[in-house]
Amino acid sequence: MALDPDQFTWLLAGLLLINAIVVALLLCERRLGLAARAYAEGEERLRDWSDTLRDAADPAAHANALHDALAAAGGVPVVVMVVTGLPVAGAAEPATVQVGEASADQRAGLMLCVRLGETLGPGSRRDAAQPDVYLPLRGRAATLGAAMLRGLGEKPVDPALRAHAQSLCDQIGLALQRSLSARDEQRTRELAREQGVRNALLAAISHDYRTPLASIMSAASSLEQQAERLGVGQRRKLAAGIVEEVQRLGRLTDNTLQLARLDAPQVELRRDWESAEEIVATALRRARKREEGRRVRARLEPGLPLLWCDAMLVSQLLDNLIDNALKYSPAETPVEILVRRIPDGMLLAVRDRGPGIAPAWRERVFEVFQRGAGETPKSNDATQRAGAGVGLAVCRAIARVHGGELRLRPRGHGGCSFECVLPLRDAPSDPPESESV
Repeated sequence: MALDPDQFTWLLAGLLLINAIVVALLLCERRLGLAARAYAEGEERLRDWSDTLRDAADPAAHANALHDALAAAGGVPVVVMVVTGLPVAGAAEPATVQVGEASADQRAGLMLCVRLGETLGPGSRRDAAQPDVYLPLRGRAATLGAAMLRGLGEKPVDPALRAHAQSLCDQIGLALQRSLSARDEQRTRELAREQGVRNALLAAISHDYRTPLASIMSAASSLEQQAERLGVGQRRKLAAGIVEEVQRLGRLTDNTLQLARLDAPQVELRRDWESAEEIVATALRRARKREEGRRVRARLEPGLPLLWCDAMLVSQLLDNLIDNALKYSPAETPVEILVRRIPDGMLLAVRDRGPGIAPAWRERVFEVFQRGAGETPKSNDATQRAGAGVGLAVCRAIARVHGGELRLRPRGHGGCSFECVLPLRDAPSDPPESESV
């Protein structure tokens, strides 16, 4: 049966319509595929950007990367301004880092965006008529910068592009807030440490300085007012008491100031290659100037290597440990200095036969102004008093600033062994001159 020409026309029109629908569907599928791919790529870029900022020590250093990412995404000139600190006294604006050139009006727009914490320009509630788009760098509780996309409002923009750009800005805003919070936390810790040192100094001055000062004043007043009625032996005893209390004040002052210095960050040590034998000999000479110091003995392993250390600090460590052992051990028992090489380094130990320290206090005695519970001096000399609780804290600080450690080990038949382990380095064939590190 022959077809009517009109039927051919309708058939052709139907085929063309079906073909057009298929083409439209294919184009739509292609657009959706491209959009999905672009979305996936955007999500991947956001993840990479988030990982980069999470590991960044200083997120503000990535302002250039944000600038490049926004410029590539929007295809327009970009200016990025990052807030790096709070406003200082007398300054109208906080400290900032800027990437890209901006006029005075554009910088004012960036600062307004920071203050308001919201988008400005086309598509926003503010300044919709002006051509530039301002995006805030938002943290959780503050806006820490802004980005300007120059002229973006003059051309049609996919809403997804603006959302992507805002996500990039928010990621760095969160990273900046984490960085500033960490910086504030560090500053707070440093202030608390400084306040703790000040409180320690005040406590030492108000409490531990008062007793020796009273003793000095009493002896000096007796010498001044009753010198004619006192015998030579009495005057000599009063003068010796003054000297002893002044030495005690000097040790307390040195320890407290040394503790404050060693507690500061990036402390500098005057290191050099030092002989352990010479350091111990110096400590022995100082100890034996006192009557009770005659019971101090030293035992050193032969052939000890040189120490890379600050000799004055290590000598102060030994002085404090010896003084502590003499105070808290019976007058008839020896105090021994032991120095030998061990696998971890060099061991410097001061050992006594005192009453020992209860297990609960074996770590607390290394804290400032702490002494073992129930500790009292065992010397027969009534002028010997308990220390201020600073010496052992200084000793541990000296050991740790050298990369070593100070620990307390109870002895088998009573007494304590305070053991400092210092690391060893290979000494050069020609020891270098003293240097600071």
